[in-house]
Amino acid sequence: QVQLVESGGGLVQAGGSLRLACAASGLRFSAYDMGWFRQAPGKEREFVAVISWSSGSTNYADAVKGRFTISRDNAKNTVYLEMNGLKPEDTATYYCAAKGRFTVDFRSWGQGTQVTVSS
Repeated sequence: QVQLVESGGGLVQAGGSLRLACAASGLRFSAYDMGWFRQAPGKEREFVAVISWSSGSTNYADAVKGRFTISRDNAKNTVYLEMNGLKPEDTATYYCAAKGRFTVDFRSWGQGTQVTVSS
């Protein structure tokens, strides 16, 4: 059974930084693309960033490009999201998700970690 557990959320002032981590188990981690998504109250869940199974490619939402960095450590079965220059509009619950190399959709999700950015 796939399990994804996020950590690292919290309350931070605008301009500050946080590093989220997502520990994965129950899957061959190195064979999965990993992504971060977020959902703010009253809004749809939105894509934040994705990293390929081999770390060969990354992609970011325009809203976070240049401020957030996704990375992974396949030896630790963990994916990270380094968030710098945080803005109040980054406030949301952040979820990590896993997608098989050859599948289209993210099918495994964590429970989320709350990030709150105060102005």
